[in-house]
Amino acid sequence: MKASISIDEKKDFIRWFLNKHQMKSREAMWVLNYIAGHDQIVKYVHFVDNLEGCARGLSLSAHGVESEPFLFFKGNIMTTDPEKAFHDIRLNWDEELYVELHFEEAMTSPEYALVREDNPFAALKLADEEKEMADALIYQSVHQFSREKVLQQIDEALDTRDEATFHKLVRILQQMDSEKE
Repeated sequence: MKASISIDEKKDFIRWFLNKHQMKSREAMWVLNYIAGHDQIVKYVHFVDNLEGCARGLSLSAHGVESEPFLFFKGNIMTTDPEKAFHDIRLNWDEELYVELHFEEAMTSPEYALVREDNPFAALKLADEEKEMADALIYQSVHQFSREKVLQQIDEALDTRDEATFHKLVRILQQMDSEKE
């Protein structure tokens, strides 16, 4: 987990970003400058790799990458109109705003890495190998629990001298063991 990113670090990053990259939309530059000029807004800004699951987000692109120049959404409403985004940011300054920036070498930029946060709403994505390992662990745990339960029932059948239940449970146990192999 990353330590909290200060307002000054975020403002410094926005200034660096605007000096280093030319935005596809000049209005995107205006919105970023507006955000950087207001500490109370910057406090609620989070730079993330993707906006999946976020309630309010802004996706901005610099020249040199293949993505939408300007996209703002809040809930189910999405717009490419910077004016609407600007007014929402200005009027709702105390709401979390997740910002996704698209620019060349974004993932290798140390400046961006300093301010980038994990998206708390993004679904956990597992590689196929990790899914198989998780499935195997679950199967093994369930099998072990079930086996212990059957062994406990066998002990009870022995204690009560219930021969029919004992033989039935032994067959179940043998079947479970043969399925595991």
